[in-house]
Amino acid sequence: MMLDPRITGRIQYAQDQHMPGMLHARILRSPYAHARIVSINTAAVPRDVVCLTRDDVTDLEPLYGPMVKDQPVVARERVLHVGDSVVAVAAPTLREAEAALEAVEVEYEEMTGVFDPVEAAGDSSPVLHESLDYPPDLRPDGRNVCHRFRLQSGLGEDGFAGADVVMEEAFSIAGAAHVPMEPHATLAYWEGGRLHVITGTQTPFNVRRDLAALFRLPEERVRVVVAPMGGSFGAKTFMRLEAVTAALARKSGRPVRAVLTRAEEFVTLNRHPARFRIRLGAKRDGTFVAKSVDAWWDTGAYADCGPSVCTKGGYAAIGPYRIPNVTVDSRCVYTNHPPAGAFRGYAATQGVWASERMTDLMANRLQMDPLELRLQNLLRDGDRFATGEILQDVRFADCLRAAAEMVEWGSDRKNKGLAVMLKGMQTPSRTGVALDIDAGGRVVVRSATTDMGQRPEPTQRALASQALGLPMEDIVVGPNDTDLVPFDTRTTSSRSTFMMSNAIREAAAELRRRIADRLEVASEDLVLDGEGAGVRGTPGRRVALSDLAGLRAEGSFATPGGLDPDTGQGVASSHWHQSAAAAEVTVDSETGVTTIKRLHTSVYAGQVVDRPGAELQNEGSTIFGIGTALLEAIEFADGQVTNGNLSDYEIPSILDVPDFTYDFVEGGQHAHGLGEMAVPVVPAAIGNAVAAAGYRMLDLPMTAERIVDARPAR
Repeated sequence: MMLDPRITGRIQYAQDQHMPGMLHARILRSPYAHARIVSINTAAVPRDVVCLTRDDVTDLEPLYGPMVKDQPVVARERVLHVGDSVVAVAAPTLREAEAALEAVEVEYEEMTGVFDPVEAAGDSSPVLHESLDYPPDLRPDGRNVCHRFRLQSGLGEDGFAGADVVMEEAFSIAGAAHVPMEPHATLAYWEGGRLHVITGTQTPFNVRRDLAALFRLPEERVRVVVAPMGGSFGAKTFMRLEAVTAALARKSGRPVRAVLTRAEEFVTLNRHPARFRIRLGAKRDGTFVAKSVDAWWDTGAYADCGPSVCTKGGYAAIGPYRIPNVTVDSRCVYTNHPPAGAFRGYAATQGVWASERMTDLMANRLQMDPLELRLQNLLRDGDRFATGEILQDVRFADCLRAAAEMVEWGSDRKNKGLAVMLKGMQTPSRTGVALDIDAGGRVVVRSATTDMGQRPEPTQRALASQALGLPMEDIVVGPNDTDLVPFDTRTTSSRSTFMMSNAIREAAAELRRRIADRLEVASEDLVLDGEGAGVRGTPGRRVALSDLAGLRAEGSFATPGGLDPDTGQGVASSHWHQSAAAAEVTVDSETGVTTIKRLHTSVYAGQVVDRPGAELQNEGSTIFGIGTALLEAIEFADGQVTNGNLSDYEIPSILDVPDFTYDFVEGGQHAHGLGEMAVPVVPAAIGNAVAAAGYRMLDLPMTAERIVDARPAR
């Protein structure tokens, strides 16, 4: 039996990559949140150290970015956040690179910064980006709003006239750090005018596209090889270190490797802080009539995928409910904080917190059981969501009932809370898979699904085994290399298992047809097993798979969709993620410490392919949710991260994690992604449980200090 290389220590992560003659990169970062660069002096840098400044990239495209081209390789005229890249160096050793940074002199002229997204959207705030070329599907609005997503269904705001009870409340959720065990790491080199990048990324084809555009190359002259990652959780989406590392490699003519420090991680990419104002109108019998969502998302100095976050978070805050009249106004706003981007639970965590706390507040106002209020209003098969799309294969009620039962909801609701959510998948989306037969008679799965610790290989092998009828030991997964694998949108939004399973089935059917053609038999008469390929009813007619080496088949699966950015109507998600959670807590009124007594999540999993992997994903997802609920917040002072280390930034330790439980609701025709399904519902369920204990919490995280401040009057 072959041991997992993670266990033996033989796995080569992105930060383990080496090449002969390789240089080590370090980056000089801005100490200011907003400043003009007056001058850069590199005269004291040793001659054997390569130095990259704004003068070295004038022949490149000036800006890059996955949705808005707004970020330079190194700062040009201004720095826009503490930690912004100003100068990069590459030296024979890391120590020499660190010393070279000390020799660089930069003169700054500090400017006024803006750190509140509501203020940044106002007319009196400094403009952080001017004359950007926004794509046609974005709606920039105001001085620093890079995208404004609006949705209206039914009568919109006018629908509140039909409500007997209208409630309004404000909610917030702090930014958070991804904290993967392995930091960002990239190795880049040029060979024959072609750029090669070995990197830890969830988005190899996005990185290839953006590098090609930046260096003004055809895409085929950029090769991206994805190394296994020691965690990502959204941090390693899109371009991070790849641009500056490739530019250093170009100038030096040698391979260059860059690996971030833990402190640099905190100023590279974080989760969006968000603020919401929710109005909810209902009849006295609990029927929801109207809802409005106003949201502000702090995307930091660069947009990254913030416009998508504010869109998905905007409709996530509606909740999985039948509400005939809905309005959403969700703004993605530039500030002088470090950039924010994809994070496990992508936008749903923020939206679900506001939506599900509001649902409990309405239940209290109506003096209704929060479970019954939800069940009364949940979407069901054939219902129309606020985006206009008809939902199918709906299991919200199943998940919610299962979670409630595990905390004995019916016996006593004191100190207990519930939450339920819908989360969209990347839509539109496309995935390709190739199946090759190699010289040893094995079928090689070629896929761009990246390995960031979620065990995609067993799932892909199992899917191919089922589709082909071959034993799993005859299936292997090839390297993730854009020269070898078909296009895939990216490994994000828990889409890969759903998309990949369909693409593998298509590729397997095509491979079976090609093998049948080679044997000159009908495809339905082909038999594949561990002994090779044969013909049904003809035992003596059999060919070893090694004799079919070189056969290749490709399959693809695509999901159309998209929303009108002005009305919010269309197809938000071709496949909805569904989950619920229930929690029971105790709260120490003196210390504010919350203890989780029981916590259960119920996730609609579809067809479970790799049960150990599914369980691990759900457990990790739950722990992420606990951190968001009680501990995690990036703290700032004038744009400076004040807790940017693992002593001051708190993530859950084993002592913070209770004995929680979970179940998978199974059924339907597809395998579903499970990597983030518990994250959004866990904080909301815990928050509603804390509220049921008498502490009215509207902001995350629910630290002990906040709970003490919220103590009910005695």
